[in-house]
Amino acid sequence: MSQNQEKPVESHVFEADVARLLHLMVHSVYSDKDVFLRELISNAADACEKLRYEAIETPSLLGGDGEARITLTLDEEANRLILEDNGIGMNHDELIEALGTIARSGTRAFMERIGANKPGGEGSQLIGQFGVGFYSCFMVAERVDVASRRAGSDNAWRWSSDGKGSYEVTPIDPVDAPARGTRITLHLMADAKNYTSRWTIERIVKEQSGHVPVAITIIVKPGGEPERITDGSALWTKAKNDVSKDEYTDFYRGVSGQYDDPALTVHFRAEGRHEYTALAFVPGSQPFDMFDPDRKGRMKLYVKRVFITDDAELMPRYLRFVRGLVDTSDLPLNVSREMIQESPILSAIRKGVANRIVTAIEKLAESEPETFRTLWDNFGAVIKEGIYEDFERRSQLLALSRFRTTTSGEGFRSLGEYVKDMKSEQSVIYYLAGGNLEQLKASPQLEGFRARGIEVLLLTDSIDSFWTMNAPEFEGKAFRSVTQGAADLSQTPKLDGQSLASPEASAEADAFVEFAKKTLADHVADVRASDRLTESAVCLVAPENSYDRQMEKILQSAGRLDAAAKPILEINPAHPTVAAITSMKDDDGFREDATYLLLDEARILDGDKPTDPRAFAERLARVFARTVR
Repeated sequence: MSQNQEKPVESHVFEADVARLLHLMVHSVYSDKDVFLRELISNAADACEKLRYEAIETPSLLGGDGEARITLTLDEEANRLILEDNGIGMNHDELIEALGTIARSGTRAFMERIGANKPGGEGSQLIGQFGVGFYSCFMVAERVDVASRRAGSDNAWRWSSDGKGSYEVTPIDPVDAPARGTRITLHLMADAKNYTSRWTIERIVKEQSGHVPVAITIIVKPGGEPERITDGSALWTKAKNDVSKDEYTDFYRGVSGQYDDPALTVHFRAEGRHEYTALAFVPGSQPFDMFDPDRKGRMKLYVKRVFITDDAELMPRYLRFVRGLVDTSDLPLNVSREMIQESPILSAIRKGVANRIVTAIEKLAESEPETFRTLWDNFGAVIKEGIYEDFERRSQLLALSRFRTTTSGEGFRSLGEYVKDMKSEQSVIYYLAGGNLEQLKASPQLEGFRARGIEVLLLTDSIDSFWTMNAPEFEGKAFRSVTQGAADLSQTPKLDGQSLASPEASAEADAFVEFAKKTLADHVADVRASDRLTESAVCLVAPENSYDRQMEKILQSAGRLDAAAKPILEINPAHPTVAAITSMKDDDGFREDATYLLLDEARILDGDKPTDPRAFAERLARVFARTVR
């Protein structure tokens, strides 16, 4: 008597509350319904791999058909989606073992164990153990039929369930099952009819399972001819020498959604404590979401060539413009995105990939400076975030960074070049931060430095004000803003051939400075003669122990600073305007108006407005009236 005749139809009642299980799965494990297809394809690919290994010892299992296949059949008329593989297949006991694990273990235990385990530990394996991957199909199907025939067996079985409390296992005629392997028929819900669309299925397969090690074909209508949509090969598994530039470019465009050429390609396999393959690209142009406030990366994570997520934070945030993927076999295949985020294995992979990408950018800067220049134009502002955030690579990123300076013209300079060309008397790296390059170049705070040939970094990105505070030094040289504290330029001689007025104030100038201190006591922290001004009459600088002027503006605009510190007004005693005001000893009213106008002039030069426009206009009118008398 055959096995099919011996065993009657079996009806099993789920011990677990399947509705509760599905609620957990939808809300705690998977973030979208498309994932069911990834899970079914992953299971099918595993079945094909199991057959391949078993066939090494028992070649007859292949039955003359050694090519692994996964076939998707779309049945729009009957609202069905059918997935079939020619893998190892399952017998009666294996069907119950593979698809009935939840029934024996119970949803409550599943939920408790999921909640009790940390990512990367035993809990990271539970989803596969409890069969939740297969059960994800009940998010889109009202009934599921599984027909399976184990390789080398003459018997076939069907497992069937609506996912609401029970399932049946039935012997079937082998003619109604694959020659070997498993056929899963999803009777789709009314709102899941889109899964009979070729466009939908191809998109999901290519995005999530396009690189499983088994070719995937599609049949758009029952009885139609199969068409291959993936070839079962993964570009990143090939040796670099076997991949052409055009292949890399095509793959980059597919994974990034951009149509430019990559500026840099990084392809490597890591071996040792953790084994993984990475294929990463630096785009040739800025991605549209580079300045997304969430600052998330767009690297994809694969496990054993099966797509897991593109939200695994595989890159530090300052490399979020990098596109590509990481494929590892060290992580469990069926693991939730939430659990995988904090995996220590993932942390080690993240560190290794970031190191390789930063090193590759360094090599590009040395070997192809023009290509690197374009890369820096596109991504320099983001890379500099790493100086602020990444202590471990700070020195490396500082050396990699490029800057406009007062001597660079239209080009860029590295900090190494800056330090090499520093004046012998110079002990710090000077910088000026602001929002506009032309405004920075015209800043009065630069005059004394320019007169002495001292190079100053011109920093126009918002992050510059943060990393300069957080980077204590480069090659032993501290960073110092030219808008903060005293300039202390007296030890550096002025350039030869320049005829500049002496900064030493006369007795009259000293008296005017004291007058200005009293007049502006409520508005400034101090008034002093300046050694940094050579052309302008006045400028504002921040006190020594406060934020520099640009940083104060950023914090105030973000609501992070209630009130800025009172600035210091520096006066150029040799300037004709100051000299004229100084000479008006007998008209304190005029000198008071003129002093306030000097303060407002300094604010305007600093990119601000007079704090009291009406008072400014009235003072200006009085000064004009006195001048024309």
